[in-house]
Amino acid sequence: MGFQDYNLSGEIQRALKGLGYTAPTEVQEKVIPAVLNKMDLVVKSQTGSGKTAAFGIPICEMVDWEENKPQALILTPTRELADQIKKDITNIGRFKRIRAAAIYGKHPFHYQKEELRQKCHVVVGTPGRVLDHIEKGTFVLDQIDYLVLDEADEMLNMGFIEQVEAIITRLPKERTTMLFSATIPGNLEKLSQNYMKNPTSIEIESTATLTDKIDHSYTVVKEEDKFDLLRAVTIVENPDSCIIFCRTKDHVDTLTDRLEDHFYTCDKLHGGMDQEDRFAVMDEFKRGEFRYLVATDVAARGIDIDSITHVINYDLPVENESYVHRVGRTGRAGKKGKAISFVTPNEDRLLAEIEAYVGFKIPKRISPSKQSVAEAKNAFTEKMEKLPKLKQDKSELVSKDIMKLYFNGGKKKKIRAFDFVGTITSIKGVTAEDIGIIKIQDTVSYIDILNGKGTLVLNEMKKKTVKGKLLKVHKAKK
Repeated sequence: MGFQDYNLSGEIQRALKGLGYTAPTEVQEKVIPAVLNKMDLVVKSQTGSGKTAAFGIPICEMVDWEENKPQALILTPTRELADQIKKDITNIGRFKRIRAAAIYGKHPFHYQKEELRQKCHVVVGTPGRVLDHIEKGTFVLDQIDYLVLDEADEMLNMGFIEQVEAIITRLPKERTTMLFSATIPGNLEKLSQNYMKNPTSIEIESTATLTDKIDHSYTVVKEEDKFDLLRAVTIVENPDSCIIFCRTKDHVDTLTDRLEDHFYTCDKLHGGMDQEDRFAVMDEFKRGEFRYLVATDVAARGIDIDSITHVINYDLPVENESYVHRVGRTGRAGKKGKAISFVTPNEDRLLAEIEAYVGFKIPKRISPSKQSVAEAKNAFTEKMEKLPKLKQDKSELVSKDIMKLYFNGGKKKKIRAFDFVGTITSIKGVTAEDIGIIKIQDTVSYIDILNGKGTLVLNEMKKKTVKGKLLKVHKAKK
């Protein structure tokens, strides 16, 4: 089947085409029609299977644009994942003008409060901050028709389950509930029985995903020899884009410094960094500004990049699930990837537990020979010295006919979205269908102009008034 077989609106199909979605993945094929029929679902599916689009596409299709209050709530375990899902929902719903807000901790509460006060169709957030907004009355729930619990097993592991239940009990009883998880432990089974209506179970075979697209291997190495092995492996493999996972942020800091001493184009990501810095590093890595990202498991969730060629487990993960989430960063979007693990001599039991969990033996490989390293050195150095070709973000692909305009007027001038729409549609050749997401703040407003009509609207709005006021207008910088 193709996406055109699901009776999706022209706006959603246009966005999917712009994003390069050609055919549904297995999880999308099973989930999309079920959600369109408003069925409760428990979906067991590994990372990298395309599950965000599986629930994002039908949610964007079914929300009512006219309704100002949030109609869908998506709960996630991490801020990175919340931000990623918000971007995905915005891209899928771009031409339907779907507005999504991400709310999570360590981000200004008042800013999120303002976001929720405006027209907002979908809210994505971490349980603690979502519950905070609910209890303070800044997140209105009476129009929530869809609830998604994403990475539910991780929310359980991180101790969020009580907050999740506190949120669920406040939601309207009549709703569609979807639970997505890599594993379904007893607590999640109980949760589905308590809060879902005869949920349909969907299971995507995880081993096939892990073995068809990813070449796994491990090398036994003493702790003190790991860095030399990493140098040898990266020279021989010469990856275009690689994540190196460590257990602790101290390991990440030390390893990043050592790699920079050897002139690797690299950066780091861990929970001890400011949120803004973490997002900036993620965006730069996605664009391909550097080739090596050194990270703790905080990066194993919420990284959606199609072309990571290698994942290296510099430290073997302690939790079996973490192995799956780490290696799931590669072998995405139909491409092949490699997952290479470093195992110290006393970690054989840890390796055996991971193999039992994933259901297959990971092949052992020997360290690269000095000769193979020497032969590969020139090609490695050449690639390191060459400026990388920057990748286009998915939102850029779907936004090529969209121009975001800045206006120096907002709520304090008593300007509403309706006022902008009236003025812009008075321009010859422009209709309401050419106006995208409108974001009105206290003193400024941002408006997406669709269908390649941005320049026309920009020029005309320099001489037109909005509610009797001539506003400054220019192409937005963000």
